[in-house]
Amino acid sequence: MMKKSAILLALALGMTTVSGVASATEVSTATQATSQKYLVVFKQDTLPTGYETVIANAGGSVVKALPQLGAVQVESSNPNFKATIKASNLVLNANLENTVMPLQVEGEEAEIAVTPEYVAGAGADLYNQYGWDIRQVTDNGAAWNLPGGTGKSVDGKDIVVGVIDTGIDYNHPDLKKNYLYGKSFVPGIADAIDENGHGTHVAGSIAANGRVLGVGPDLKVAAYRVFGPTGGASTSDIAAALMAAADDNVDVVNMSLGGYDWMQDPSATVKEYSADIRMFNRAIQYAIKKGVTVVGSAGNNGMDITSPGQLTQDLYDGNGATHRSPSSQTLIRVASNGIGLNKAYYSNYGVGKIDVTAPGGDFGPNWKPGMPTSQRDGNARTLNTYKGGGYAWLIGTSMAAPKTAALAGLIIANHGKDVLSPSQVKSIIQTSATDLNKPGYDAESGHGLINAVNALQQ
Repeated sequence: MMKKSAILLALALGMTTVSGVASATEVSTATQATSQKYLVVFKQDTLPTGYETVIANAGGSVVKALPQLGAVQVESSNPNFKATIKASNLVLNANLENTVMPLQVEGEEAEIAVTPEYVAGAGADLYNQYGWDIRQVTDNGAAWNLPGGTGKSVDGKDIVVGVIDTGIDYNHPDLKKNYLYGKSFVPGIADAIDENGHGTHVAGSIAANGRVLGVGPDLKVAAYRVFGPTGGASTSDIAAALMAAADDNVDVVNMSLGGYDWMQDPSATVKEYSADIRMFNRAIQYAIKKGVTVVGSAGNNGMDITSPGQLTQDLYDGNGATHRSPSSQTLIRVASNGIGLNKAYYSNYGVGKIDVTAPGGDFGPNWKPGMPTSQRDGNARTLNTYKGGGYAWLIGTSMAAPKTAALAGLIIANHGKDVLSPSQVKSIIQTSATDLNKPGYDAESGHGLINAVNALQQ
């Protein structure tokens, strides 16, 4: 587990390498006249009649409306806006809008492994040499010999995994045949091309088919870009992307992103969730009701996220409830393991908070933070596609979640598009997992290591 001081330092630096919410607080902004972005969630799931007038009377203006979720993003320079709008009997929650980050492990940036130049006739040379993580999920490729095992549906329809992330390098030679389309939800940026690299690595873990391979080399991927080249994304933009993916009839959505919502009231309960948490849950439910299996990563702080009160102590050395976000019980929450089937040193864990584990890589089962870097095994990381047509090593629950999203796609391909419900897909993933650690369900690996062969035989 990471020390409080290290986490607090990361928070102070704006969460550039640690997953987390980097949001301003009411305390620091109450005396300023500068404009702030708020998220307002109404009691009903759709926007009530006259909501714009309610917002205006509180001193705000609507920037973005999410009518399917009964939520709006609001801009206001009124320091009393939050208190005023929460007094309305139409409003359920309101707060300064949080910023969510793509997930990275603290201090571990992507390491470029191979130059971008495509090598004709190379086949799957990089997979054959370094693809331990894909082999771990597919039983050395045995899953690809089963119906639906490559992601090609038994009914001939495309099985699509939406990647809500930094975009996808749609020109990458290992991805361009499986890339369907992209949409950007980044203000001022129309192109879904990946300028960061994170989303391209995620997409490769799902559906690469070239020098590296994904879990489902015949699955299709679609980019829903919510992050610019650097920095985070507003929760309303992520929610809008999730709804768009559902409306586009994708089969699975992967969200290798997240943060923490700290409710400083020590008496905070589930009924007093913040606006961000409420809106995320509504967006996830919107997608699930439309038949989308939603997969999310558990986070990279190496922390027990079981107890919201204890998590507040560990993260902030304070009081109140802290919730991992998004963390809906209805999505599939994925922890990370290493090449030795060990819990990756950075992976969050927690009773009732983890559904399964998948290979996200580390530096070998015996390496821990504080040990000399000379003892690291670099090949125990995960290698896959990267921006600019290249390949890179990365570790994190960001690399574990997409392998689970890909498995969801294989299960759907095995049965046919729009045949299984998201809850059925989730059940198959859980019941087919290989048990790890303690017998049965445990905090570190949930129901166990995802297993494509077992899943495709159910």
